[in-house]
Amino acid sequence: MQQSSGPQVFGFMLTDQFSLIAFTAAIEVLRLANRAAGRKLYEWQLYSADGKSAVASSGVAVSVDRSFRDAPNMDAVVVCAGVDVQLIDHRDLITVIRRLNKFGAALGAVCTGTYVLAKAGLLDGFRCTIHWENRPGIQADFPDLDFGDELFEIDRDRFTCAGGVAAADMMLSLIKRDHGEAVSSAVTDQLIHHRIREASERQRMDLRTRLGVADPKLLRVIALMERSIERPLTIAQFARSVALSPRQLERLFLKHLGSSPNRHYIGIRLTHASQLLRQTRMPILDVAMASGFSSASYFSQSYLERFGHSPSAERKAAVG
Repeated sequence: MQQSSGPQVFGFMLTDQFSLIAFTAAIEVLRLANRAAGRKLYEWQLYSADGKSAVASSGVAVSVDRSFRDAPNMDAVVVCAGVDVQLIDHRDLITVIRRLNKFGAALGAVCTGTYVLAKAGLLDGFRCTIHWENRPGIQADFPDLDFGDELFEIDRDRFTCAGGVAAADMMLSLIKRDHGEAVSSAVTDQLIHHRIREASERQRMDLRTRLGVADPKLLRVIALMERSIERPLTIAQFARSVALSPRQLERLFLKHLGSSPNRHYIGIRLTHASQLLRQTRMPILDVAMASGFSSASYFSQSYLERFGHSPSAERKAAVG
């Protein structure tokens, strides 16, 4: 971001159902930076679609200064979004952020705000990231964009993060870049955050922690399952990848997870399908194929058994 003689002005664009924790993590870092520096490094204003209070996904209402349309030129824009971002009409916001960008504003996003920047065509040629749960949907909608798995990405005048407390790490990194390590370290101490996490750190807990298992062969197979969704492998192929027989692999899964390898694998693929159904407008057959199911009837049956409702019911609930 370009440095000016006065404070850098940030505009936080709060969409309907925005993530309160991601917004708060971002804005509080700026407040604490001013306190640590003993002078005003940053100013900010809040905006909503209609200029009235914006309601977060938690139901908390946050007062704003102006509507999107009334936003003046500023140094940086931060789009704060949350659940069901793809179902909201962002036309006014997109018009505004395109205008602000033309006048030199850097563009940022927390949580699913990345989707709005992508829809505006403002991430072309930039590396970016989004919350892991929303990555399958946004990659389906914008297959040509460069999405990573990182906590946050700062690429020239674009900065995006996965949401949650990763918003604090991203803003701390911006402060460190613009105002030095002394200020960023002081803010980190105030947050009792211990350290600024690197952008490249994982969004999710590693498999060992997430599943509560330590067997290296089991973990390798599950990691391979999570990478092999659209083009499924057979259980025999998974077993060969860790020098086991299918029967040995079956025993390993039953011992540590209480489930067969096939059932666990189908669960991974159905979870992926559920994300696509809720986050995209892909036809249900395309969702089935993108999740490794070649038969629509088998996909529907498996989905019903797993979630208690059909793929079409999932889609209907998501859009309506």
